[in-house]
Amino acid sequence: MILRQLGQTNIKVSVVGVGTWAIGGWWWGGNDEKDSIAAVRRALDEGANLIDTAPAYGLGLAEEVVGKAIKGRPRDKIVIATKCGLVWHTDKGMFYFEELGKRICRYLGPESVRYELEQSLARLGTDYVDLYQTHWQDDTTPIKDTMNELLKLKAEGKIRAIGVSNCSIPHMKEYLAVGRIESNQPQYSMLDRAIEGDFLEFCRNNGISILAYSPLGQGLLTGKMPPNRAFKPGDMRSAKARFAPSAIKRINDMLEQFEPLRRKYGVNQTQLTIGWTVARPGVTAALVGVRNAQQAADVAKGGSFELQAADLAEMDKIVAQLGKID
Repeated sequence: MILRQLGQTNIKVSVVGVGTWAIGGWWWGGNDEKDSIAAVRRALDEGANLIDTAPAYGLGLAEEVVGKAIKGRPRDKIVIATKCGLVWHTDKGMFYFEELGKRICRYLGPESVRYELEQSLARLGTDYVDLYQTHWQDDTTPIKDTMNELLKLKAEGKIRAIGVSNCSIPHMKEYLAVGRIESNQPQYSMLDRAIEGDFLEFCRNNGISILAYSPLGQGLLTGKMPPNRAFKPGDMRSAKARFAPSAIKRINDMLEQFEPLRRKYGVNQTQLTIGWTVARPGVTAALVGVRNAQQAADVAKGGSFELQAADLAEMDKIVAQLGKID
């Protein structure tokens, strides 16, 4: 597994990180705890040391699963990243959505950030978090107030590094005016490339790592999704146009053109897609959702090889021909 530096810290993270959104069952049609624990453990066994989670993933469930999965393992060999800012213990901030009968708000008030961290530490079964990230921005709280509290938590040893997620350039500038942020977590894949250009350049220039979420396009870029895929009740993908049979077929036709490269590197399409993602300038790691041990073993190999420049350029040409798929 290839390791890279997180921001300007001395923390080394695997280029494939375990994403736990689906493990929380949140908008993914539920989960199986036994399979989820096995998935996290297998990913660690395969060399992935980065686990990304959040309180909002299943309203604490994903963090609890991670806590059970890492119990008994050397803590210093695992990089735990979690988040704050999507809350259900208060109505302060900005209402965002309703889930499991709870009103979820975006709120990053200092007292809430501290409260959320304490709750996360308890669920994870640890006394510190390696990377603490603001999940979504809250327009009702000045960023300087949020950042000052994060810096206090870092000084207390409860977090090792500060990061952001879904955060714009103007907001990153506000954070940086107060202290260091080491990472930003945006959506990024062959199908979602909005961050290319100024956003990636800003992060590179400021030593901010990109931790790309949904690099497999929520399953579309694995080559395993049939056009007639039936989704479980509660799976958000069923309502998205890009999961219509015609869109899935277009994407699968594009992926078929990568067959020579799959043979050359001895990888499957999931692994090749991950390889493409982590080869992008500025991208430190790809956060890949896994729901069982076999998936974890599969995606881990995506972090064990590097694409040659000519092959990366060829893939870019093929992806460009696909055009935009909403």
